[in-house]
Amino acid sequence: MRGLVLPAVFLLALGACGQRSDLKPAAGKELPVAPHGREDRPKAEELLKPGLQAAPERSVELRRKSEERTDDPFDLPPSDE
Repeated sequence: MRGLVLPAVFLLALGACGQRSDLKPAAGKELPVAPHGREDRPKAEELLKPGLQAAPERSVELRRKSEERTDDPFDLPPSDE
């Protein structure tokens, strides 16, 4: 019985760690100033969304089957030096 109580308490404590409310700046702090050329300040949700460079889309088609490699002139064996 005691072996089941400790994991149950741990799971309850771990479940209580999740935050369900909106993000707000800490007390006495403000959001960053508006970027250059923009009149309004971005909201916290906008600041947390990754940009295109942070999460780029794949632009290369994945190979569907194995293919023979073409000869690579720069694939040289190691030198004996």
